[in-house]
Amino acid sequence: MTSLRKDLMVKVPAVTAFFWIIKVLATTVGETFADFLNGNLAGAFNLSDAQGLQVISLITASALAIMLIIQFSVRRYIPVIYWLTIVLISVAGTLITDNLHDGLGVELWVTTVIFGAILIGIFAIWHRQERTLAMKSIKTRKREAFYWLAILFTFALGTSAGDQFAESFNLGFGLSLAIFAAGIALVALLWKRGLVSEVTGFWVVYILTRPLGASLGDLLSQNPADGGLGFGATNTSYVFLALILFSVAFLSVTKKDEIKA
Repeated sequence: MTSLRKDLMVKVPAVTAFFWIIKVLATTVGETFADFLNGNLAGAFNLSDAQGLQVISLITASALAIMLIIQFSVRRYIPVIYWLTIVLISVAGTLITDNLHDGLGVELWVTTVIFGAILIGIFAIWHRQERTLAMKSIKTRKREAFYWLAILFTFALGTSAGDQFAESFNLGFGLSLAIFAAGIALVALLWKRGLVSEVTGFWVVYILTRPLGASLGDLLSQNPADGGLGFGATNTSYVFLALILFSVAFLSVTKKDEIKA
């Protein structure tokens, strides 16, 4: 067998309440930390917003590449490695949309359609080749590669869709947050009644938690004049990063989110 097909231990966490809590925390950080980095870098080095965005994108992409190499090199799920990769990929997904929309002027509805089509294509090829999209099946290099590629575009799509609701539709952060929360609740209800499969429900909710977290981050961090509560990107990022670190440390000790063989 090639290294892509060699069986490993499952490389991802079990889908528990802990998983969704940290996922939302990470998506919130993806929104606020990208704003924090871009604002501080541009100010510190006297860069334009576009230049700051490009530099931050390069730094984030480099850090993400390093973490993915580490993630692929380990043979089992390690919480600190997995979740640090998720945080970085959350920031990277945000920056992809920001570069296209803010840097190149691509309309948000266009990026939403493009990212949605790419994600559907990834899922279609993944399922055709592996016959499953289940989290508990991520135990070959090939499936892991499909998994992280899909994760990247769920964040890019979620960022684009979230910004579309909050900015283009002028719904505001609070109402956008409520809409995405209601969407997640609806999917959970449909799954409970057997109207959508577990795997389909998981991936739909995974996508929806990205704009949910982004709306929460913007609501907390943005100025009151812009519809936020004014806590700032710096304070919001620090608080949520601390919560992620605490949660990951807890899981590293208790191993409550490991998928048992």
